[in-house]
Amino acid sequence: MTSYHRDYLGYGANPPVVEWPNGARVAVSIVINVEEGSEFSVRRGDAVNDRIFDMTAEPFPYPDIAMESHFDFGPRVGYWRIAKLLEAHGVAATLSATGETAQLYPWLFRDAVARGHEVAAHGWRWEGHQGLSPEEERDRIARTVAALAEAAGTRPVGWHTRTAASPRTRELLVEHGGFLYDSDAYDDELPRVIEGTSRPHVIMPYALDTNDMRFQLPNGFRDGSEFARYLCAAYDWLWQEGAQTPRMMSIGLHLRIIGRPARIGGLSDFLDHAARKGGAWFATRRAIAQHWLEHMHPQETAS
Repeated sequence: MTSYHRDYLGYGANPPVVEWPNGARVAVSIVINVEEGSEFSVRRGDAVNDRIFDMTAEPFPYPDIAMESHFDFGPRVGYWRIAKLLEAHGVAATLSATGETAQLYPWLFRDAVARGHEVAAHGWRWEGHQGLSPEEERDRIARTVAALAEAAGTRPVGWHTRTAASPRTRELLVEHGGFLYDSDAYDDELPRVIEGTSRPHVIMPYALDTNDMRFQLPNGFRDGSEFARYLCAAYDWLWQEGAQTPRMMSIGLHLRIIGRPARIGGLSDFLDHAARKGGAWFATRRAIAQHWLEHMHPQETAS
């Protein structure tokens, strides 16, 4: 435990004042998690099936074809609904995708890149890394990068582990090379740069409250209007603070969740609200990380 350390102060009472493009008060990062097909499934040889709260078929360890079809809705229907909405609003997003999904339906990534979206890495499978050995984790990172690069035509520069990363994940990402940032942090609302690494590495904080996963949690969002109200409330508060200290807002989406017809309107309402209020810079996580390096750590960018 001698190396155990947590930073409870962060930027403290005086966060850095960044100048977002066009004087924006809030940099808004929309993350579309692409996981469908890489969830655990007995039919593909896993010991268990992945579960969601509104589908709890038992007993294990038998195949759950209904659960599989729930996930399949994402790339079949949800993706197109989300892509068309973002295109109508001129918004670029980050697709945080597993390596397996790139092999299962590479057409989705080609389409996303053609629309101006970023493709980032979400692990090889929809799994945590806390139980992996260093060799296993290195292999997962390498395979993920290769699969996404082949499907998208450009290699990912961002990483986000499902649930828990291992204590060495960030170190292995830097060791692998080519990564600009990771999103394995939930402790802040502004990026930061790791000191002492071989190349600049940005930590891009993520959030689980402004996230459509709460549709599937007890006492979570009931419909699109609740989702919209929550996002708008978060944006309005950050917009107010952003008059003195520009902020960042992360919104997490999933093809199979927000892509449902009774939910997608909530995302549309939020985009309309932000456009009316003004002050938003909708950008990919790559663009935000690059901007942070260029304007807040120029000496590291030049090194």
